[in-house]
Amino acid sequence: MKPEFDSVVFDLDGVITKTAKTHSAAWKKMFDGYLKEREKKHGEPFKEFTQKDYLEYVDGKPRYDGVASFLQSRNIDIPWGSPGDAPGKETVCGMGNQKNKAFMEVLKNEGADTYPSTAELIEELFRAGIKLGVASSSKNCKAVLQAVDLEKYFGARVDGVVSAELGLNGKPEPDIFTKACEILGSTPENSIVVEDAVSGVQAGAKGNFGLTLGIARKDNTEDLRKNGADVVVEDLEEIHGLAGLNKLFKENQ
Repeated sequence: MKPEFDSVVFDLDGVITKTAKTHSAAWKKMFDGYLKEREKKHGEPFKEFTQKDYLEYVDGKPRYDGVASFLQSRNIDIPWGSPGDAPGKETVCGMGNQKNKAFMEVLKNEGADTYPSTAELIEELFRAGIKLGVASSSKNCKAVLQAVDLEKYFGARVDGVVSAELGLNGKPEPDIFTKACEILGSTPENSIVVEDAVSGVQAGAKGNFGLTLGIARKDNTEDLRKNGADVVVEDLEEIHGLAGLNKLFKENQ
């Protein structure tokens, strides 16, 4: 069977690895701690950081953008700071670094797990000669891929580190996905984006990818569809491997 597409670019958290919950918990710990401190210092009533906040303001975005987006939703204005700010400093960067510290501690102590169906599809696509890329807002992408022994399958990795080096815009802009295609020597029109975040499927749609495939891990099927996903599934086992992916790509042309 001749594949209809040249490459597949996967998001990391929530698509390949089960680290989205770890990220969400780390965000909640950081933000709730900060909001409680503001209650003590400024008398602002404490209102916890919720899963809804995570999905609307943080999920899929570069770390500092996520901090800024959530704080703006609460009308909190603090300095941006710089990436070298100490974790916990009252700046956007300091808060982002505090969240990352919490995440890395969990990764070191507990490791990471993959979604079996995604890992199986990656191996099948790799054996079939499909070019594979990973595009993630996370600056921990390489460490996570190494922890689950999947780094070897990807010919392109465009993550938070690479984005900062190249000055790429984060999701919902398509930069990280299109850059992955460029590195792989393919084009968006002949490629597939696999995402679980609204900002990610928006990026796939903006980048004019041949197929933007959404994975509804968070009971957000309709949100993914409304924001650019051509097809939405709850898990990649529903795709039935390369043959199923080939069929979906062809039907979407």
